[in-house]
Amino acid sequence: MSEVPEVRIGTAEREQAMQRLSDHFAAGRLSVAEFDERSAVVAAALTRGDLEPVFADLPPDQVSLAKTPAKQKSGFLDDWPERVMAAIPIIAVILFFATGSWLWFLAIPLCGALLIGKRRSEDND
Repeated sequence: MSEVPEVRIGTAEREQAMQRLSDHFAAGRLSVAEFDERSAVVAAALTRGDLEPVFADLPPDQVSLAKTPAKQKSGFLDDWPERVMAAIPIIAVILFFATGSWLWFLAIPLCGALLIGKRRSEDND
């Protein structure tokens, strides 16, 4: 931290430090006991200098170069699979009463797997 260490911090800075600490814990750099100890220090911190020892032996935060920028949703039809999926149960009920066959209800998980599953696999690429 390049700022003056004697400057008092507030709730926002403590929450940001806790988020950074949680990220390091999620990355496997801290054990549960270390995370608990450091969390207590962050919660009790009054100045920026109190936070420096918590992160002294951890690598600095870096933006992952492997991540691609999030896709921008620009229009009404960008989320069409979710909109279709919301209508499928209603259509299945109508077709059930019209035909008397319960097999229409199988369309709900089938469409979910096809529409939403395909959408998630595209988002992960």
